[in-house]
Amino acid sequence: MATPDTNPQPFSFAKMGGANRDIGFAIGMVLILAMLFIPLPAFFLDLGLAISLALSVLILMVALWIATPLEFNSFPTLLLVVTMLRLALNVSSTRLILSEGHNGPGAAGNVIEGFAQFILGGDFIIGIIVFTILVLINFIVITKGSTRIAEVAARFSLDAMPGKQMAIDADLGAGAITEEEAKDRRKIVEEESSFFGAMDGASKFVRGDAVAGLIITLVNVFGGILIGMISHGLSIGDAMSKYTVLTIGDGLVTQIPALVVSLAAGLLVTKGGTMGAANEAVLGQLSNFPKALYMAAGLTFCIGWLPGFPLAIFLPLSAAMAGFGYFMQKTNFDRKALEERAADKAAIPVESAETQLADMLRVDDVRLDLGSALVPMITSVNAALPGKVKSLRSLFINDFGFVLPLVRIKDNAELPPNTYSISLQGVEAARGEVDPMLMMVINPTGQEINLPGKRTREPTFGLEAIWVDETRASEAELMGMTVVDPESVITTHLTEVIKEHMPEILTYAATQELIEGQDKDYQKLLSSSSDSGS
Repeated sequence: MATPDTNPQPFSFAKMGGANRDIGFAIGMVLILAMLFIPLPAFFLDLGLAISLALSVLILMVALWIATPLEFNSFPTLLLVVTMLRLALNVSSTRLILSEGHNGPGAAGNVIEGFAQFILGGDFIIGIIVFTILVLINFIVITKGSTRIAEVAARFSLDAMPGKQMAIDADLGAGAITEEEAKDRRKIVEEESSFFGAMDGASKFVRGDAVAGLIITLVNVFGGILIGMISHGLSIGDAMSKYTVLTIGDGLVTQIPALVVSLAAGLLVTKGGTMGAANEAVLGQLSNFPKALYMAAGLTFCIGWLPGFPLAIFLPLSAAMAGFGYFMQKTNFDRKALEERAADKAAIPVESAETQLADMLRVDDVRLDLGSALVPMITSVNAALPGKVKSLRSLFINDFGFVLPLVRIKDNAELPPNTYSISLQGVEAARGEVDPMLMMVINPTGQEINLPGKRTREPTFGLEAIWVDETRASEAELMGMTVVDPESVITTHLTEVIKEHMPEILTYAATQELIEGQDKDYQKLLSSSSDSGS
């Protein structure tokens, strides 16, 4: 009994047909080439035109929904195939129109006749104007713009390739990524460069297709008129009416898919560094600026009141834009509120009873206790004391090669309000007093300080000092005296205490951290030395 597949694979069109799908693709290419030389019946011409139109719409939908251009890196190849299909259909329709066009509108198949009747209304002058506009839009606007963007993207992608490779190598050397991740990133960089290079060349296919469509249409028009007059005895008016309507219908049925594919190419090359589907990226970025929507709504409302403008159209449009702006503003506000609440929850550690008990029993290598009046030095928005204490680690590493254990800072209600205490291995090593609202002034010469203030002694070196406000502190600086903020007084005292007791602080855990911070070669050397010593 066969066991069911517990790991089903996602459906893919590429897997249809099994091993014969490559043969089917080759047969399709052969048929496209055959259409250039073999006359095609009207039914098969209709089938080919329908396939061309459906395929172009499919390409546009994929280009809209992909998150990155590399998800559709087969587009240049597919663009060449679709362009060849359209040109082959153009040749087949030209052959059919010139040989059977005198028999009426249905001579070249139902698709061309349907376009001729639906879009042109049977009037070839309207058809010529519509066809010319479509060609100009495709050739001058979309194709020319996407071609230029593809050229610049290919050049920039090629220029940036060495820098990206070096960045990957640097991350790999620093241990930030694994070897497999480095391979994947290199592959993406190579695919990016190849894709934009291929798009640069593929954009020339789109441009050439537009030119070829215009030339084929002109040849059909003049050739059909000559054949109708010479071979079938039609007047110039009848010949123009029969052949021009069919030719313009044929031009439209091939130019519309070409326009759709050109639009898809433009969407791909303009994606650049934008992540996500086109609708998500555009709407997401527009919704970030509700004020712009309000301004646009106001201007649209004003335009509607201009003489001769239909207010019944502009007023609902203005209201819709204002409503969308309000909705997006409210959505952004709610999202930010949720993010802030989530951040607040993440900032609050959830500790179990066991964790709290272990925290109580733990003896800190270095601890700084603060009295109640000094607590704002670590809890206020602009608190500088935690940053100063944290910077001591790099100071000790650079100056002494010593890895300072983490300094735990906590409030202690048992201490006097302005007092701080420094403890090592759970034993108090020093304490001092500071005034968090004043600045300490020290005369480096040792002479008396002639400024009004609260007399004290600097806690680290026992120098005479005075606590003054910021105004007096500025005067002291002008007099050449040393002015120190309370945080620096505590940090200096802490530094000197740690220097005196470094041998006591260098525990097994600190030594292990120092070893782990070395390069792998040094770690191996230390490991082999300890093994040989034992």
